[in-house]
Amino acid sequence: MPQAKPDPIDCAFPAERTPPPYPQPEPDCYSVDLNLHCIATMNPRLRKLGSYLRPHWITVTLGIIALLIVNTIGVYIPLLIGGGVDALQSAQNLRGILNLVFWLLLYATLMWIFRMFSRLSMFGVGRQVEFELKQKIFEHLLRLEPSYFSTNSIGDLINRATSDVDNIRRLLGFAILSLVNSLFVYALTLPFMLAISVKLTVLSLLVYPLMLAAVQLFSHRLRHEQEQVQERLSDLSQLIQEDMSGIALIKIYAQEWSERLAFGQQNRSLLKANLRLARSRNLLFPIVEGLVSISLLVLLWLGTEAIAAGEIQVGEFVALLIYVERLVFPTALLGFTITAYQRGEVSIDRIEAILDAEPMIQNAEAAIALPPELVTGKLSAHNLTFTYPGQTQPALRNIDFTIQPGETVALVGPIGSGKSTLATAIPRLLDVGPGQIFLDGHDITQLRLQDLREAIAYVPQESFLFSSQIRNNIRYGRPIAEQPEVEGAAKAARIHPEILNFPHQYDTIVGERGITLSGGQRQRTSIARALMLEASVLVLDDALSSVDNQTATEILDRLIHQAKNQTVLFISHQLSAAATADRIFVMDKGEIVQMGTHEELLTQPGLYQELWRQQQLEKALQ
Repeated sequence: MPQAKPDPIDCAFPAERTPPPYPQPEPDCYSVDLNLHCIATMNPRLRKLGSYLRPHWITVTLGIIALLIVNTIGVYIPLLIGGGVDALQSAQNLRGILNLVFWLLLYATLMWIFRMFSRLSMFGVGRQVEFELKQKIFEHLLRLEPSYFSTNSIGDLINRATSDVDNIRRLLGFAILSLVNSLFVYALTLPFMLAISVKLTVLSLLVYPLMLAAVQLFSHRLRHEQEQVQERLSDLSQLIQEDMSGIALIKIYAQEWSERLAFGQQNRSLLKANLRLARSRNLLFPIVEGLVSISLLVLLWLGTEAIAAGEIQVGEFVALLIYVERLVFPTALLGFTITAYQRGEVSIDRIEAILDAEPMIQNAEAAIALPPELVTGKLSAHNLTFTYPGQTQPALRNIDFTIQPGETVALVGPIGSGKSTLATAIPRLLDVGPGQIFLDGHDITQLRLQDLREAIAYVPQESFLFSSQIRNNIRYGRPIAEQPEVEGAAKAARIHPEILNFPHQYDTIVGERGITLSGGQRQRTSIARALMLEASVLVLDDALSSVDNQTATEILDRLIHQAKNQTVLFISHQLSAAATADRIFVMDKGEIVQMGTHEELLTQPGLYQELWRQQQLEKALQ
């Protein structure tokens, strides 16, 4: 995947994705308060940063203390050097100079040790927060319902969980370390400078307000341009993901040229956004560095006059030069720190947008526990009505039925009649209202989700397989199942003989989403996975559409005659397979318009009779 070019120092972040599709609050503060209690009174982003750091406050505190020691030694060293310069002027003996060198080396070594400790502490906290955020995001995504992922780009979510988290890690490491260091440098250095010469100190620092004004002037611009980069990269990442997933379709329709053109346009947009951001950064940072350098020129100009006038000693002048030089790096680094903060706060918004998304489907406050082994499999619906969000026409309308334990029911009807919606609602993958669907007399909205879904094995229309061994795909619901159990489920799903013909049999690795298998093989593997659960209710959402009639009939015969204690609801467009069921529900326009056995429905004028005659006619014409 494309990555943004890193900055010269370790303060760069890869640009990311599209921000959430709703207005984002503008930051009301562009500084970081070290006191976590004070952070809580600032803007929401800083409060979030405070919450990330709070579990690690001991490590952060030790790192800050180490940085304080570094800067304390750092302001003492120029005094030693200044004293050494004066000592040379006084022609003191060599032993005194060597003694000074020894102490300088000792203090420099101590500075290095404490600086390394502070960097390891702060960067370590950043890594720990990165780990915790990734874990938290992943666990939260697992709680969200499938509809969330149909309205949010998978590529975008991946970028949030990786690149955005990395931005925050760098913000908590580099940016905070830089800000704390700048505060200590100024707080400890300025008093010593003022003690040497108030006049020279004030004059050398006159340009600093101009520098801070330049940083403030560019900060909003940098944030906007950073958002543009992240949006363009998000678009490009999404295009790559879609093209890789649909590469077969692209080749079938010979649209490589079209995709190259689309990629070129998106890539060019990303390039322009990156160049705009680079121009702004490359304009700001030299301005900051130039203004800082002016202070050195002022000090050199006026300092020599002060020495000539006897106002300060040469050693003091040298110390002043070193002190001003100490201010140059943290001040020049301020531009990079602002960039890091701009990127980090954008990432905070996007990560929190995920974490703030509350699952629409979750356990009730007093959820009822229903151990799967106690479930008999009775399903019923009372006046079931459901409308998809954003739609006005109900997908299900006034559905009423009762399915007895161990009964096999086929659900048939035209495309778009609501069959899949009903099948998806039973394991509560849709946010169905209370008092409409019942399992063993219990409202499914009042049951614990884990218990409900352990009692219902659901095979969706699109069979999804993981890129793993076919054995692991079959025993996904029971990871510790033994080989004989896996083979038993495969035999029941009529996939076992074909697995034995695979290169490595049950150890064969299926490709991403099971692409190395045929559609029928994927469906039967998914059915085997559902059978492994031995759930009281089995729901097949057109899971035999890619299986031939004979194999489909064999699978259904096994379900009907060999699993008497299992309630089966299966959707099928193959009416010959549906005819083997105990009962058939006929749906049209979101309603159940007919119920009965195959023989009963054939004698009743209605939709089922029309569908049957149409299918028989199609067979005769083949």
